[in-house]
Amino acid sequence: MTDQSTVAPVNPFARIERPHGIGRWIPAIPALRTYQRAWLPRDLAAGLVLAAILVPVGMGYAEAAGLPAINGLYATIFPLLAYAIFGPSRILVLGPDSSLAAIIAATIVPLAAGNPDTLVALAGMLALLTGALCILAGLAHFGFITDLLSKPIRIGYLNGIALTVLVGQLPKILGFSSSGTGLIQEAASLVQGVAQGLTNPVTLAIGLACLAVILLFKRFLPKVPGVLVAVIGATVVVGALNLAVVAGVSVVGPLPQGLPSFEVPRVSLDDMGMLLMGAVAITLVSFADTSVLSRTFALRGGYQVDQNQEIVALGAANVASGLFQGFSISSSSSRTPVAEQAGAKTQLTGVVGALTVAALLVFAPALLQNLPNAALGAVVIAACISLVDIQGVVRLYHLRRAEFVFSIVCFLGVALTGVIQGIGIAILLALFDFIWRAWRPYDAVLGREEGIAGYVDVSRHPKAVQIPGLLLYRWTAPLFFANADLFYEQVREAIGSAPTPVKWIVISAEPVTDVDITAADTLSQLDDDLQRAGIELSFAEMKGPVKDRLKKYELFSKLGDHLFFRTLDEAVEAYRKAHPEG
Repeated sequence: MTDQSTVAPVNPFARIERPHGIGRWIPAIPALRTYQRAWLPRDLAAGLVLAAILVPVGMGYAEAAGLPAINGLYATIFPLLAYAIFGPSRILVLGPDSSLAAIIAATIVPLAAGNPDTLVALAGMLALLTGALCILAGLAHFGFITDLLSKPIRIGYLNGIALTVLVGQLPKILGFSSSGTGLIQEAASLVQGVAQGLTNPVTLAIGLACLAVILLFKRFLPKVPGVLVAVIGATVVVGALNLAVVAGVSVVGPLPQGLPSFEVPRVSLDDMGMLLMGAVAITLVSFADTSVLSRTFALRGGYQVDQNQEIVALGAANVASGLFQGFSISSSSSRTPVAEQAGAKTQLTGVVGALTVAALLVFAPALLQNLPNAALGAVVIAACISLVDIQGVVRLYHLRRAEFVFSIVCFLGVALTGVIQGIGIAILLALFDFIWRAWRPYDAVLGREEGIAGYVDVSRHPKAVQIPGLLLYRWTAPLFFANADLFYEQVREAIGSAPTPVKWIVISAEPVTDVDITAADTLSQLDDDLQRAGIELSFAEMKGPVKDRLKKYELFSKLGDHLFFRTLDEAVEAYRKAHPEG
């Protein structure tokens, strides 16, 4: 448990004080300078607890990604060490992640053609590309890109990924292997295997028991690592009863002793296009997850993090993974709380965890040889269950049907067309959603209602009164190429629907944050058409930067600077002076 009395309150809106000099790029340096000796016992103990979870989770996610289990441990050790040097968060844990496993498998398995060495090389290059994209994005302050993935879309693709990985892991629980790529083929292979009687009852019992232990401990004893209990128990039972021989239970087997060598993965240039697509998808997913998780734990820990440095550190961790026979990694929403609950104070916890896993590979790799693959499948399935967000989907259905549809389409895209294609669909949906909202924004004709300050939408306030001859019109979006013609048509319709002939139209322009060239030309054409109809076009509450753009377009002088008013009241007063008879 963390000592809550040592957690200082933090103002989440305070300015982040960033380290200067080399400490800006290597947060480990200022962290070491401020390290307190009293933290050492906690960091050491938490690191040992964390290591016990890192081993089965890393191995399980490696197999879910289509790789040998040992590569999951490689992808655990070196990213933790890299993040300890470059990461700004005190206790964030990085490593193999269930949300990335399906993307990695969908990217590299079709390219490897069944060659294990090629598979590892492809995974390493994918990690290097992911790391490079992260580092470039962090240095360029491109963290905002993750804003493209709205919550409904993230719910959809995570549900799709969870279902895809879950179906892919079920054969391990049942005791046979399946062929095929993609959800439909894997589901068909699963059903065929069951129908042919390939299920191993002993393996099934082990897998279900492990899954039950993990889920029950998470529900009733969350402070006890159920994953560790399940994996140790399954390994002991399989080894003691020799179930690998007696009952044909599939086990991990002897692991290679020692650590991987530094190696730049070699892949065909023909494969780089597909790998780059996968790297973009992984970067977006890991961006979003890491950003949210680091902010959450920073707030709970009483400190703040530089999000751009967070992305750079994520990139460095992926590069380290790729250079030491690992694969793409991200932050972990399951292992980070383990470190926190175990009392972690700094990234020394991750270093201790990484060194412990490394020591296991160097001195005692045989300890894991009786670990059943069904237990690893149970670990991954439990993680997939935690990814599923049915409640979020139901909430979208009740509150916002359009976003519910986006979420379902994204889910179906991932589940039916593949993870990489599904991520592409998610991004396209996000862009379409953004353009749609900007294309058809809220607009209103305004009037005054007694007892209400300011001007109100006459369609929502039937008692609101309009000034004869004056049309007050509000447009609540930037004016740009996609909505300029719609703006023209809506203004035209508002004039035609006015209760009295319009002499002036005042655009309430405070919500208009930009006007591009296309929209400027449309405004010019609108002014010409209104002049021919004897109607004056004017603006109120327009922001200074937007006015500056109109000046560059030479539209400000064309319209007349005397027709730009600071407030709607000022525009109304000017109209009344110009038309006292109105």
